Amino acid sequence: MPAIIYPTDSEDEVTMPRARLFGRQRPVHAVLGGGQVADVLLWRNKRISAALFMGMSLLWFLFEVVEYNFVTLFCHISITTMLIVFIWRSGAEFFGWKLPVIPKSVLDRSTFQDAALTFHVRFNQALSKLIDIACGKDPALFFLAIICLYILSVIGNYFTFLNFMYLCFVCCQTLPFLYERYEDEVDYFVSRSIRQVKKMFKVVDSNVLNKIPRGPVKEKKSR
Repeated sequence: MPAIIYPTDSEDEVTMPRARLFGRQRPVHAVLGGGQVADVLLWRNKRISAALFMGMSLLWFLFEVVEYNFVTLFCHISITTMLIVFIWRSGAEFFGWKLPVIPKSVLDRSTFQDAALTFHVRFNQALSKLIDIACGKDPALFFLAIICLYILSVIGNYFTFLNFMYLCFVCCQTLPFLYERYEDEVDYFVSRSIRQVKKMFKVVDSNVLNKIPRGPVKEKKSR
């Protein structure tokens, strides 16, 4: 049986075009929706991104480390806020302070709409991608997805739901930013790793799977 010769990595780099992560064709900002959510995830507005990160970290610390109850924390924050506003309002009448400016809405409706629309689009794309992988169009990617999901399930046994959600939030706040900054290096490493996995699958397919004896396929008789 003649030996199977595969191209080297240098030959692959010359003959194969540079592939982007997940086969994307648009910039990272456009893939994330191109709105305020994408600006926050990519740290385009550093003040809002930093405030959100610090706020979520504080909530995680209070709930997970200090073991605060949500209802108790909500009531304490409401009491503290009401006392501050009351003292400020009362002091403004006696000492001539500037009255506190209380906004009618803290977050615009468009912010929630952008977040919901981005989540809807990303969820549908992820679900469609999982279905395509499950159909077996790319066997290497299928086995890679199975391994990743299994690793994720094992990790989930050692994390509470709050820790897992906070970990996902930290990943969303850091991974897109780091990927945009080191985009070429990550794409090169991922594309090279995928080629290596495909080569390994071809070796297994030619040396193991193809040698499994199969019975003759019976043709169906037409009625």
